[in-house]
Amino acid sequence: MLDIIAFIIGVVIAILGLAISIALHECGHLFFAKKFGVRVPQYMVGFGPTLWSRTKGETEYGIKAIPLGGYVSMIGMYPPRAGEKVGAQSTGFVSQLIEDGRQASAESIPPGEEHRAFYKLPVWKRLLVMFGGPLMNFVVAILCYMIVATGFGVYQPSTTIAGVYQCVATAAERQDPNADDCPEPGPAYAAGLQPGDRVVSVDGTPVTSWDQLQSIIRVSTDQTLAFEVDRGEATLNLEVTPRANEIRVIDDLTGEYVLDEAGEPKTETVGFVGFTSQRERQHESPLYAFELAEMQARGVVNVIITMPQRVADMFAAGFLGAERDPNGPVSVVGVGIITGQIAQQHEVPIVDRAATMVGLVAAVNVALGLMNLIPLPPLDGGHIAAALWDGLRKFFARLFGKPEPAPFDAAILLPVTIVVSGILMLIGALFIFTDIVNPIQLFG
Repeated sequence: MLDIIAFIIGVVIAILGLAISIALHECGHLFFAKKFGVRVPQYMVGFGPTLWSRTKGETEYGIKAIPLGGYVSMIGMYPPRAGEKVGAQSTGFVSQLIEDGRQASAESIPPGEEHRAFYKLPVWKRLLVMFGGPLMNFVVAILCYMIVATGFGVYQPSTTIAGVYQCVATAAERQDPNADDCPEPGPAYAAGLQPGDRVVSVDGTPVTSWDQLQSIIRVSTDQTLAFEVDRGEATLNLEVTPRANEIRVIDDLTGEYVLDEAGEPKTETVGFVGFTSQRERQHESPLYAFELAEMQARGVVNVIITMPQRVADMFAAGFLGAERDPNGPVSVVGVGIITGQIAQQHEVPIVDRAATMVGLVAAVNVALGLMNLIPLPPLDGGHIAAALWDGLRKFFARLFGKPEPAPFDAAILLPVTIVVSGILMLIGALFIFTDIVNPIQLFG
């Protein structure tokens, strides 16, 4: 019963975190729209039936039943077609769709409020209005990561030894590093290092980080190093001689193996002693939040670039029972399930669970911000691309001394909006279905 309650609490936290993230995203649009004088009839979080709303000034603020998004409606999103009556040339479905969009945009403008239409804004102001949503997500993500980095701390490799390999395991030999009959003992094992030892210095140089220790070892092949280690209350001096070991080269940006011209993993020879680091929670500076956000952003960009393959993987996981990638994309339902699983881990310190949940909110905001910057309508990136195109047209008109062109007719993108919206809804439905029937299991 306690596990069920904890799971429900985790799911509720995820829903609230998502709803707040969406609300703040829309606040970003709302802030700049109001600042630049655009009339905003509605600010809504969610879709579907309205659960609650209140009108303040000229704007209705509300919450809808389905917390899968939100919107800020602004008058005059599309300019009227210059010199023609709206609807005059609607000869087909697509044309009619575009004309209906123009008509709805025109009807949204109250008499005497034409100067407050969105399309009347200068290009730079339109860009700020549309970029305001993703910008707010990035700000929320950075703040959450700052809480994690400075408040809770981040698990980092330390100079405390977690495990010692009995054997030398090379990329070529594929030996079991803990076999009883290994041909050559690992240097750390041979020197007497044990799990729990903390390396204090090497050759008299104080060692304060795992990266520093690793760097010394990698360039010290066949050189005997004097390790000073703390073991409980005792301080020991041990001699360790790193041996040459061939390892695969990993790309720092992608985390993938670097391949040679033949398509085989590249290798390099470095010093090796044969122990692993114990990860410890360490408090970082606020600036470390930007590093955490950058790492998350790389993952999101990778998901966006490989989306066709991700969709295929999710289909296989949902309908064919394939194993889920724990680092793959999830839906809002998946976020709730993951948060519920985290809340259920009573053996995990509450500070660790809280830090993970705050980090998850940050990760969701990075994903919301970057996904909305994809240059396709109805996403914010589509409106940003339209504004940039409008600005480019006007720039070249001024450059060549021509009259300023009419605002770019963004209504012609409505068919693309419908197609992209349909694709996004199908992908969203697939992800939700897969997260229900085959969710990611973080803890086995």
